[in-house]
Amino acid sequence: MRRLYSGRRIPYWIMAALLGLLFSLAIADEIHVVSSGGFAAAYRALAPDFERQTGHRLDIAWGPSMGETPQAIPKRLSRGENIDVVIMVGDSLDQLIKQGKVQDADHQLLARSRIGMAVKAGAPKPDIATLEELKQALLTARSIAYSDSASGVFLSTVLFPRLGIAEQIKEKSLMVPAEPVGQVVARGEAEIGLQQVSELLPVAGIDFAGVLPDEAQQITPFSAGVVAGSRETTAAKALIDYLASPAAAPQIRQTGLVPAHDNLH
Repeated sequence: MRRLYSGRRIPYWIMAALLGLLFSLAIADEIHVVSSGGFAAAYRALAPDFERQTGHRLDIAWGPSMGETPQAIPKRLSRGENIDVVIMVGDSLDQLIKQGKVQDADHQLLARSRIGMAVKAGAPKPDIATLEELKQALLTARSIAYSDSASGVFLSTVLFPRLGIAEQIKEKSLMVPAEPVGQVVARGEAEIGLQQVSELLPVAGIDFAGVLPDEAQQITPFSAGVVAGSRETTAAKALIDYLASPAAAPQIRQTGLVPAHDNLH
């Protein structure tokens, strides 16, 4: 029988490298993550670095923080999907904690987001610097799209009634389920779109018109939590700690979000 190394001893550095590889494979875990769109761009930017640093593999799915679509995170958890970490609007995460579906001790604020407006690429951008200018832009627009998640619920149930225009724009408004609002605008199905800034910026075929004025804003927190019953609790906590760390902040800022520990102004 032929001897693999002709009787010579394997060099120490090769043995150490092999043992290190075997050890990393032994402790590496697959973490199943579901994220809402508001943190999607930041997650895509940060996930590869986390995988390189830890050896863990991330399996990602997307879904809104609320709503009745099958992709919505609460619906996924109700079906018993194999999920270790959820990244979603903070208020919706709090509800899941109260229901016992997310561990109370293992959740953290990651970032906050403002609401912005977008138009189809090349179209005139409305002036929305003041509350009155925003109101006029909404009244004169031929059609308006907004999401069925946190920002859209705020707009349709709070802001539009507060501006006194809810009935006037009702027939030309479209609540978009389970799809980035920017895509609807890019296809020309709505003249203006309103959603979290971080969800508008990555969409091709639109131009960002700006953030809504402070008097019309709702600051939305995005948080992450470990799902109750997760089989990968330690790895899941490590991912959340990384996403909430100062090292992740620059990438988060680039996507239009405000990292958790930054001031909003």
